[in-house]
Amino acid sequence: MEMSGVCKFSSHIARIVMTYLTAVECWACATYHLNDLRITAKVSIIFVTLQYNVTLPATEEQATESAFLYYYGIKDLATVFFYMLVAIIIHAIIQEYVLDKINRRMHFSKTKHSKFNESGQLSAFYLFSCIWGTFILVSENYISDPTILWRAYPHTLMTFQMKFFYISQLAYWFHAFPELYFQKTKKEDIPRQLVYIGLYLFHIAGAYLLNLNHLGLVLLVLHYFVEFLFHISRLFYFSDEKYQKGFSLWAVLFVLGRLLTLILSVLTVGFGLARAENQKLDFSTGNFNVLAVRIAVLASICITQAFMMWKFINFQLRRWREHSTFQAPAVKKKPPVTKGRSSRKGTENGVNGTVTSNGADSPRNRKEKSS
Repeated sequence: MEMSGVCKFSSHIARIVMTYLTAVECWACATYHLNDLRITAKVSIIFVTLQYNVTLPATEEQATESAFLYYYGIKDLATVFFYMLVAIIIHAIIQEYVLDKINRRMHFSKTKHSKFNESGQLSAFYLFSCIWGTFILVSENYISDPTILWRAYPHTLMTFQMKFFYISQLAYWFHAFPELYFQKTKKEDIPRQLVYIGLYLFHIAGAYLLNLNHLGLVLLVLHYFVEFLFHISRLFYFSDEKYQKGFSLWAVLFVLGRLLTLILSVLTVGFGLARAENQKLDFSTGNFNVLAVRIAVLASICITQAFMMWKFINFQLRRWREHSTFQAPAVKKKPPVTKGRSSRKGTENGVNGTVTSNGADSPRNRKEKSS
């Protein structure tokens, strides 16, 4: 009965996803092919390509080619919307051709089925984002020169990779809202998911709009790596419940990740930007380096890290309780050992608890023998 319920649930989800996927594909293809029409090309190109590009002339150090950089604007909302649809398509492809096939083989329950799908989707996204973000960090010399996090602020101009990374991040987390409906998320899990998605959008959009994209990229790569380790460990745990090594490593890296996040944030915002010469609020140049904004940025980061640590501590306490309750029956099995000892004492006086004449007699019997 449980297996049939899981199969019906999976087929129902698959039908919903495929219906939604067909509609999204039609809209995305229609938007893409509108580029072939001269009348609508100017409108459709807003959805497909990155907007607000500028060309910097070649310098003496880079005399071979000009630099193409980008800044943000209101038209980025259309681009985010289009790539949100692309994220929905990719989500459905991973679900149908990878996760559903594994679910049919493993025969998970409904609870494990939903958690496995969540970890499968997020682990793929975190892995891709970590590799992409690390490539940007290496190509733009973030690792060799950490002062680039605050030097020459505001960082209004971005490379193509940097802007496309932020557009993709915003698109992915916006696509998580309709997925709550199409994946038939439980009502009790929706508030947790909304808080989870909202925190990502708040911090990513904040770094993007406040021109703190350099700091935001480093913190995202650091955070995504730790989250990837957690979800990949949970996938292995579902296949083998004895697997616990990944969670132990994740627990250590989670705490270190929170400390590194606070250190980099305070170093960049509290020291680097605080010592900058230009500390005037200027919307035209994108300069938000004022005391109130710096305090708000640090406060939001610190509160989020404290919230995550609180959730982490509760998670660890819950695991310890489950582990202790699991070992409790093993502790209760000790009394039979004492019974064995008493039975051995009984065998000294008789066989199977009966007193024999060869055993130790009572004082009364000894008196009668002496007489």
